[in-house]
Amino acid sequence: MGIVELLGLAGSISLISGWRLYLTIFVTGLAMRLDWISLPENLQALDSLANPWVLGISALGAIAEFFADKILWLDSLWDTLHTAIRPLGGALLALAVVDAGDPAWQVIVFLLGGGAALISHGAKTGARALVNTSPEPVSNALVSTGEDVATGGLLFLAFANPVAALIIALGLLLLSLVLLYKGYRLWRKIVARGS
Repeated sequence: MGIVELLGLAGSISLISGWRLYLTIFVTGLAMRLDWISLPENLQALDSLANPWVLGISALGAIAEFFADKILWLDSLWDTLHTAIRPLGGALLALAVVDAGDPAWQVIVFLLGGGAALISHGAKTGARALVNTSPEPVSNALVSTGEDVATGGLLFLAFANPVAALIIALGLLLLSLVLLYKGYRLWRKIVARGS
């Protein structure tokens, strides 16, 4: 696997971790456990994800997140609690994928992976807070289900074609930044009206 493929895999997994960290860890570990993907020598640090304990705990977390994310306002509480967890998880996953020997490169990958996860998490959290204000209860479940499907699809793509996944991840990162900016402007308008 070349540097572009490694960056594609690391970037995609980091970004997805901002939405669904537990599902990302579970699917990656399960794919390795069932030999759906074979890791090159430089990615052996990810072997720990195939550990039965890691698979079990990440499966429980994925199930809890699946249901918590479908319940109005509980999803916002869940996202708030995971504001530190998801970016850290994304950073560690990116670091495990790249597995650089140079300490400076390790710090760079850690920061970029954590930054990508933080940005996608922020966009998800902000978008879900807006969806929670809608009067009907269906939109929350639909948005959450869309996130589940997008996570699964991007994970599959990241393993099958990391370069294509990198292109999509960069597009989603840009979209996340736009959503964060628009959310910030909306928040400023609301605060300005209130004062």
